[in-house]
Amino acid sequence: MWYIYVLYGLADKKLYVGCTSNLEKRVKAHNSGFVKATKYRRPLKLIHKEQYKNKTEAFKRERFLKSLWGGRIKKKILKDYLG
Repeated sequence: MWYIYVLYGLADKKLYVGCTSNLEKRVKAHNSGFVKATKYRRPLKLIHKEQYKNKTEAFKRERFLKSLWGGRIKKKILKDYLG
């Protein structure tokens, strides 16, 4: 299984979108500072995940969420998280 995930940086209040086949390991890597893109945004909170059967579909969804159009969906995800 493949996952796309959205992390919320508690330090900078920004979102990060990623894709992985091992969600638990990847989130731990982000929070341990091993991922350059999120090293200074820690701590990070997993606020959304989606599961896909194959890598192609997962990466397609990741690219969409990182696009301008995907920004609307990310705003809704953040709004739902913050309540």
